[in-house]
This record gives sequence, C-alpha cells and structure tokens, in this order.
Amino acid sequence: MENLTSEMLALLFDTKRTPRAWKNQSFDLSLLQKIYDHSKFGPTSANCSPLRVIFVHSKEGKEKLKPCLAPGNVDQTMKAPVTAIFAYDLDFYTHMDKLYPHTNARAWFEGNDQLIKDTAFRNSTLQAAYFMMSARGFGLDCGPMSGFEPATLDDAFFKGTNYKSNFLCNLGYGEIGDLKPRDWRFPFDKICTIV
Repeated sequence: MENLTSEMLALLFDTKRTPRAWKNQSFDLSLLQKIYDHSKFGPTSANCSPLRVIFVHSKEGKEKLKPCLAPGNVDQTMKAPVTAIFAYDLDFYTHMDKLYPHTNARAWFEGNDQLIKDTAFRNSTLQAAYFMMSARGFGLDCGPMSGFEPATLDDAFFKGTNYKSNFLCNLGYGEIGDLKPRDWRFPFDKICTIV
C-alpha cells in the first residue's frame, strides 16, 4: 500500500492557508472537472452523493451572488476567479437504485424527511471537503465561507429545484502575503480519545 509523501501531505494540509485576498490570475475552467473527477470517489454513506455545485465565474453570476453575501465576504468573493456554491439535493435518494444497487436503499429514505435532510447535509459537506482537498492538490487555494443568506441564495440560484445551499468556497490563487500567522489548533490529546 502506497502512502503520499510528506511533501504531498504538506501541500494538502500543512502549508496551504485560507486566503481572503486573491491574485488577479485566472485558471482554465476545465480544471474544475479534473478536480471533481478525482474528488467524486471520496466516500459517502451508501454512495448517496447528494452534492450539487454551481461554479460562479461570470460577471453576471457574481452580481447575482453579491446580494446573498454577508458584507465581510463581498470584496473577496467579487475578486476571486471562481466561487463554488456547494449545495445538496434533497431528492438524492431517487438515484439510489443506480448509486447503490445492492439493495432497495431508496426505501430507507422515502417518507423520512429528517433522515433525508441529515444525510444530504452531512454527505454533501464531506463531498465539498473532498473537492477542496482535490483543488489544493491541483495547486488552487480555497476560501470556504458560511457568511451568506441561504434563503436569498437558494431563491436566486436554485428556484424550481429541491437543492439547498450548504456553503460557499472561493477558488483561485490567493494573496498569501497579508495573512496573519496560522491560528492555533487543538492537539490530538485535547480532542481525541482512543478506547
């Protein structure tokens, strides 16, 4: 079994930062498909795969997104080359016959709105995290944000669907020079227990 090198792991976790300012440098949008094509193999419960994504790139798209944002996120989002709207599909379970054909998994969810919502939210969050780590692996910086108005955004981007927004993430090449020193993290023994 092969492991990633220390340098590779550092690229994904240790050395990358979360920028709030972005270089005026675009990237080929075909890279988004390459990133997804790797991240889609990250595990979800029963392969339920509820993530749905809109990549906001155009000036028109950014203007549509702008009124949904918290004031502190407007400037950085307008300057980022791409903003991913990570959402989840509450109808994900209707695809379970193809995603998980080994049993009647659709029946687990039908009529259980709370299970549908919990499963969709939890697993779309996992999938979005896989996407961000894949993006880092391809050299992009990621700026995840929860500072937006979900109802306004859902009305603007997902009207007529059963999609609900989870969180946003700016993608591009960050201006690292203005970052403060890395914030403190809990050590293993403060939050982890082995029993």
